[in-house]
Amino acid sequence: MSEQDDWEREFDLTWADGAEHKEPSARARMLAARWKHDPPGPVPFRAGPEPVRGRRSSWVSTAVVLGCVAAVILLLGYVDFRAPH
Repeated sequence: MSEQDDWEREFDLTWADGAEHKEPSARARMLAARWKHDPPGPVPFRAGPEPVRGRRSSWVSTAVVLGCVAAVILLLGYVDFRAPH
């Protein structure tokens, strides 16, 4: 075989997928080792919805931001008005 054929065979995915033994990924090995000593608790298929918090906080933060923008605009207008032309 030529060097090009060796290179193609080395990275041939169908050849790799056909392997009899597949080594688990590093993450799978890490989780298996961790769960061996401390198995995870049961987890529901779908978690329940998060409790709805008051939507006021988003409105308050929006009002604060808009108020700051308005204050900066007014301050810049006042400084421009006071500046000698």
